[in-house]
Amino acid sequence: MKIVDASESGFSKPMTEDEVRDFLIHSTKNVHISTLDEKGEPNIHPTWYYFDNDNDKIYVESGRDSRKTRNLRRNNLIYYCIDDDRIPYKGVRGKGTVRVSDDADHNLPIIKKIVTKYLGSTENTMAKDIINSIKDGSAVLLEISPRFYATWDHGKCKKIRGNEQ
Repeated sequence: MKIVDASESGFSKPMTEDEVRDFLIHSTKNVHISTLDEKGEPNIHPTWYYFDNDNDKIYVESGRDSRKTRNLRRNNLIYYCIDDDRIPYKGVRGKGTVRVSDDADHNLPIIKKIVTKYLGSTENTMAKDIINSIKDGSAVLLEISPRFYATWDHGKCKKIRGNEQ
């Protein structure tokens, strides 16, 4: 895992690898992914995600014909950001490539992890609808392979915590 210091102006410190992994595994914030449309213009898409700690991949469900999927089939470069909006701010962002998976058998166990993370189970109506969209092929899985993780954690800075004299 390549970690880059994304702190600016002394307001934060970078996260360690263990902190990055913990943040990505336990955060229920949306990942914001940026794709490029057919004109080369950026599109931002907030969505749920699952981080696979064993292979350092970020997974996102998307409609087979959604704008983000169409954009990624044309150009598989992506920029992503997951950040905590509570003070002290912290987060992870970076660039990567995406593989679009149409394989329902491969996608199904990962989608179940995503809906369980955000909805608590696979038994409610919304979870069942998302799972069924994978089964019927109307949704796909986006597998993000990050090139790096640019991190910041304002809680590590004395100026932000108010501990500086």
